[in-house]
Amino acid sequence: MSSFRVGVGYDVHRLAEGHELWLGGVKIHHSKGSVAHSDGDVLIHAICDALLGALALRDIGFHFPDSDPTLKGVDSKVLLKKTHEIIVNRGYSIANIDSTICLQGPKIQSLIPTMQNTLEDILGMEQGTVSVKATTTEKLGFVGREEGISAYAVALLCKD
Repeated sequence: MSSFRVGVGYDVHRLAEGHELWLGGVKIHHSKGSVAHSDGDVLIHAICDALLGALALRDIGFHFPDSDPTLKGVDSKVLLKKTHEIIVNRGYSIANIDSTICLQGPKIQSLIPTMQNTLEDILGMEQGTVSVKATTTEKLGFVGREEGISAYAVALLCKD
């Protein structure tokens, strides 16, 4: 098995009023939030999928199914920590993560450093090893109409 493994993750959630919006483990104040079984943190979910995918371990829904009542409303930071434990138990560490959040609003540029620090702390990574970017879709598609939010992530793992 190779000493380096790369994984790609993607997640999407519908947005609706009356729900909280969590991104990268940070609560965002907005009129709409993610509709999900968990807290709906699309960024953390995409990162979990990237980490699991790098080791061909399927996806977040396989490990943490929405049919499990004990996971109803679960904090996605808990899922990320458990995903990290799976990776470490397989003898790998995370070299870096690059991610992009796609949302029309609200603007989150000022919150990105907090998201990066939160994710690096959960994963025990050095500062500057988790990249978080944000983009709009220029008012195109479900993201542009603020019907939903999506995130992409790529993770590089190294064999310990």
